[in-house]
Amino acid sequence: MSEEFTFSAMHRLLKKAGAERVGEDAATELSRVLDEIGLRICRQAVELASHAGRKTVKASDIQIAAKPYLE
Repeated sequence: MSEEFTFSAMHRLLKKAGAERVGEDAATELSRVLDEIGLRICRQAVELASHAGRKTVKASDIQIAAKPYLE
């Protein structure tokens, strides 16, 4: 499992989504998927900041980069 996303955090997310029970394999897979999506969003946000001539990634960069995943 990714160090960034703990089993308990994945368990809570799945429970919030309505799962009655959560298997360890489901929590592990969710962690892997969120890690991959998060990395893609971060790369895009860094690119947006760089294109704007900034070294600092802003919340707006994250929002723009995440938009395709939230629709």
